[in-house]
Amino acid sequence: MGIHHITAIAGDPQRNLDFYAGMLGLRLVKLTVNYDDPSTYHLYYGDELGRPGSLLTFFPWPNGRHGRQGTGQAGNVSLAIPPASLGFWIERLLSHGVKFTGPARRFEEQVLSLTDPDGLLLELVATPQASGIAAWGEGPVVPEHVIRGLHGTTLWEDGDIGTAGLLVGSLGFEAAGEEAGLIRFRSTGPGLGQVVNLRQAAGFWGGVDGVGAVHHVAFRAASEQEQLQRRGEIETQGIGITPVIDRQYFKSVYFREPGGVLFEIATDGPGFRIDEQAAELGARLMLPPAYEARRREIEAALPAIHLPQPRSAPGNLSQV
Repeated sequence: MGIHHITAIAGDPQRNLDFYAGMLGLRLVKLTVNYDDPSTYHLYYGDELGRPGSLLTFFPWPNGRHGRQGTGQAGNVSLAIPPASLGFWIERLLSHGVKFTGPARRFEEQVLSLTDPDGLLLELVATPQASGIAAWGEGPVVPEHVIRGLHGTTLWEDGDIGTAGLLVGSLGFEAAGEEAGLIRFRSTGPGLGQVVNLRQAAGFWGGVDGVGAVHHVAFRAASEQEQLQRRGEIETQGIGITPVIDRQYFKSVYFREPGGVLFEIATDGPGFRIDEQAAELGARLMLPPAYEARRREIEAALPAIHLPQPRSAPGNLSQV
């Protein structure tokens, strides 16, 4: 299956845009709202078309409390860069005053560790899997060094009470080794977002949702039929799981895995081009049909934001 997207909680939305679309050079592929709370943006970053496996998304809560990394949580987000781009990213982080550690070698890959402005733990992983992935060519980072998408994430667990079995049995991963306290699982599918590490930290404090923390990890289902099959498998294990929820660009089911991390299974389709052309992705606020009648009210409540680099689309993204 692999990872479809990872969603985290941010603070100020403009600061988030400046960091991810500016310094890291990701493409904003969809600007919408949290469908459960339309007073909050939902920012989607990804590759040129926002393909599953490239997506990192955020709920910005400008006045939200800060979270805390701990067990029962996805502790970090790993992003994939080509091996030849490691030196470029070291220089770029230094030139932007972003503190980092590394490179450190892990599972035969070089890793740079850093945090975003809200304290979210990030990694840039130099992996051969990124070398064959096409790069977006219109951002602030030269195409050969662009972040290609997700490498994976690390789950922090108070022991293992079934997480490994779920990853292998119902989510399509295979055990792929152990190193430095991490147990690695790798998806058997193609593309990026293939890696989930399991860190067993018995007795460590529990994680707290909030700004700077991962909210959930979504795994891919190629079709609605596959999603229903996986949902049925998980339900038979006695794990509570939601009905299918329509998120317009994909359909989702949610559940907490045995260690407490919030998981989602999201369909690959229909994707982000159902309401915007490829060249226009992320250029304006897109609302689901149920909220269109409230557009003026919703836009008035959202803070004005703008992309930090030139684009052909209008600069003010919240007032169109």
